[in-house]
Amino acid sequence: MAALLALSLGGFGIGSTEFVAMGLLPDFARDLLPALYAVSSEQANARAGALITAYALGVVVGAPTIAAFAARMPRRTLLIALAVAFTLGTVASALLPTFETVLVARFVAALPHGAYFGVAALVAADLMGPGKRGQGVALVLSGLTIATVIGVPVLTAVGQTQGWRVAYLLVAALFAATAIAIRLLVPWQPGNPRSTIRSELAAFASLQVWIALLVGAIGFGGFFAMYTYIAPMVTDEAGLPASSVPIVLVTTGIAMTIGNLIGGRLADRGTVRAIFLGFSGLIASVVVLGLTGATAVGLFVGTALVGFMAATLSPIIQTRLMDVAGESQTLAAALNHSALNIGNALGAALGGVVVAAGWGYLAPAWVGLALAVGGVLLAVLSVRLERGAAQRG
Repeated sequence: MAALLALSLGGFGIGSTEFVAMGLLPDFARDLLPALYAVSSEQANARAGALITAYALGVVVGAPTIAAFAARMPRRTLLIALAVAFTLGTVASALLPTFETVLVARFVAALPHGAYFGVAALVAADLMGPGKRGQGVALVLSGLTIATVIGVPVLTAVGQTQGWRVAYLLVAALFAATAIAIRLLVPWQPGNPRSTIRSELAAFASLQVWIALLVGAIGFGGFFAMYTYIAPMVTDEAGLPASSVPIVLVTTGIAMTIGNLIGGRLADRGTVRAIFLGFSGLIASVVVLGLTGATAVGLFVGTALVGFMAATLSPIIQTRLMDVAGESQTLAAALNHSALNIGNALGAALGGVVVAAGWGYLAPAWVGLALAVGGVLLAVLSVRLERGAAQRG
């Protein structure tokens, strides 16, 4: 259990560094773009949003690249190296003086993100033993969901009072502690001695891998369409004070933490059935939010349900990717996080379109419904192709 806690500590740091940026966006803009901020805070905030985009792009690029090139390394050694890279990238983000240099640092700091989760998931699955792979994946991911409950609110408060740079130095300290904890608590595990860059990249030749990635990206796009605009949803739609936003975020984070652990158990009982259960719940939850989110009770219940169901799907989809990837296990486990960050960008962009069209801040919930339905259709296609291949075999 101590080894799993060490691995989840890294997930806690990753969740903190990724999501605290949303809460500190005005602080980034004020400090790094002072001239523009003095003229228009809206324009400065919009430009500062590129820091979040840069991180997401770093995840998308880094996950397959590092996983393919480093799959043969002993897993503990690789995890320590990734934690050290996180530490250095986050320190650079906190200390570099200009917007442009911080932008580059956020991209670089994100490169280990997917590979860390992928390798940590493989280690956790081995530690949990046969039949509990999904639960091992969920325990590693639990660090990320717990970060939304504890790390992000605390670091946001620190950043607002002491400066965003101090907050990111604290995140760097989390990553340094992760490197030490992994070295002390995680047992040595070999990499895959048969792995080569060619064998890992062979996953991309599998249609099932591509479908699983699309299921993750499109399905999670529905969650991020809602989550990106959760603050104005609270204040403008439900009419609650701004002080209610952290409470809604914590409630959603708790629901995500529970959903993630349940998703791991469902994955161990069969990923295909679990995917359909998860998407059915996600579709129902976004409908609840869209219909009732203009009331305080409906908003709290709806956002918690959406977070719960989205987090339930996370370990399920990652386990499904590992099922269909054959020998490319390291790459497959890492690619899930590329898919999630593509979903992040997709959901935020499509949600922004309907908000900009004047349809209100609950409109992204209906975007989420459309994306979740798309995820179900892709899952149906995957199952039909799998059954067809089995019949031909």
